[in-house]
Amino acid sequence: MIQIGLTKDAYEYEIRGLLMAFYPGVSIQAQKGIDPEAYCAAAPHEFSREGQGQEPVALAAGFFYPEREGQGRIVIWEPGKSAQEEPFSFHSLRDKETKTNLKQTLYRMLSRQTGKKLPWGTLTGIRPTKIPMAMLEEGKSREEILYHMEEELLCSREKAVLSLEIAQREKEILRELDYENGYSLYIGIPFCPTTCLYCSFTSYPIASWEKRMEEYLGALFREIDYTAEYFRDKRLNTIYFGGGTPTTLSAECLDRLLGRVEEKLDLRYLKEYTVEAGRPDSVTEEKLDVLRRHPVTRISINPQTMKDETLQIIGRRHTVRQVKEVYFMARDKGFDNINMDLILGLPNEDEEDVRHTMEEIEALGPDNVTIHSLALKRAARLNMFREAYKGLKMENTEALMDMTAGYAARMGMEPYYLYRQKNMAGNLENVGYAVPGKAGIYNILIMEEKQTIVALGAGATTKAVFADRIERAENVKDVATYIANIEEMIARKKRLFGQK
Repeated sequence: MIQIGLTKDAYEYEIRGLLMAFYPGVSIQAQKGIDPEAYCAAAPHEFSREGQGQEPVALAAGFFYPEREGQGRIVIWEPGKSAQEEPFSFHSLRDKETKTNLKQTLYRMLSRQTGKKLPWGTLTGIRPTKIPMAMLEEGKSREEILYHMEEELLCSREKAVLSLEIAQREKEILRELDYENGYSLYIGIPFCPTTCLYCSFTSYPIASWEKRMEEYLGALFREIDYTAEYFRDKRLNTIYFGGGTPTTLSAECLDRLLGRVEEKLDLRYLKEYTVEAGRPDSVTEEKLDVLRRHPVTRISINPQTMKDETLQIIGRRHTVRQVKEVYFMARDKGFDNINMDLILGLPNEDEEDVRHTMEEIEALGPDNVTIHSLALKRAARLNMFREAYKGLKMENTEALMDMTAGYAARMGMEPYYLYRQKNMAGNLENVGYAVPGKAGIYNILIMEEKQTIVALGAGATTKAVFADRIERAENVKDVATYIANIEEMIARKKRLFGQK
């Protein structure tokens, strides 16, 4: 456990993010409004709790802010090591320069304490490319952007260059989109054949909901009708069916849902239409035929790994052979933009397993590959029941990320979007690669927050992008509650957009 002492309720999010990056998997407790001198006197003695039936303290840290402009200070204690103390320049609470000073000072101290450097430096947010994107739009040069990423945010040269190159590519891809008059649509299908060991998304076993699927579709139809009415003067640019696994729906239900979208919405300005067929065990020839009858331009077939033993461990009830069969079936049906998701850091996988997976993917030749670093969120079974899985080794490294980047380049792909999550293996990132002309536009939009995304379905979050701010409206996660309160879900969107 890590203890944090704060004199004021400020910068806790940033402090937690850096501590979690240097000490992955260690729980953090914060005390606020503390007396600095009393905390400094007591903190070293907290280590004596170890061995008394309580979680041992791995680190104690104090973050002390002055009442007025001047110097704050950071103190760190760790068992068996001398305490570190350093000042940081303090201007005012929530001041950008103060936050930068605090994070830089804390990063240097933790780096000395652990002997580690983080590839993303002081960055703890999930959208690193927003920084170079904003600087590009301000007219900053490549040299200015790289200097900011490396010297002020303490990113490695490799990550600074990667984020800049992706931002440049994103800017070009989004160049023709109409941010003011355009919008995108997300439709969530929160059902899966089974729940994967690492998954924290809102999803429910399809077997438990098949008898109530008409009710769920009815609620979705109400949200689609609302969208058609209130956004009739806007241009729909992208549609994304996610989940869960949309192809857990029966072919008949899938056909009706896609038909409702076409019937109600103006698709003249559509640039991309994605449906995740993510689980091969949910895909049939009949369902692929349904997708082909509708204007779907892009699908995902997601193996996560090409190792059968790992698929069994993580709870995916399909085989590598099924992945290949579904992929070739989709190609035979004429799908010319197929994405495949992979995860690095899966249980008990080593470098040779990752190399084998990449060779298998290269032989298939998809149009997109998305490389994820395993992120264990609080709600994942692998995290919730950690003791049951403590014998599993899960590791990702920069060398593995570099290897996958090399294979993507061999397949003629370029990195086009990037994001990060908390508790990611190796404190690394997720990167999407695509052959030219096949980049996922919606993926970029969800990361860069340039365009309003209207989100339908249980657990979906609508994100309204205004000229000076971004606001959200969330649908409830529980499916039964979503169905019963569908009018309230629509009312939330109306309030968000200032509609009556």
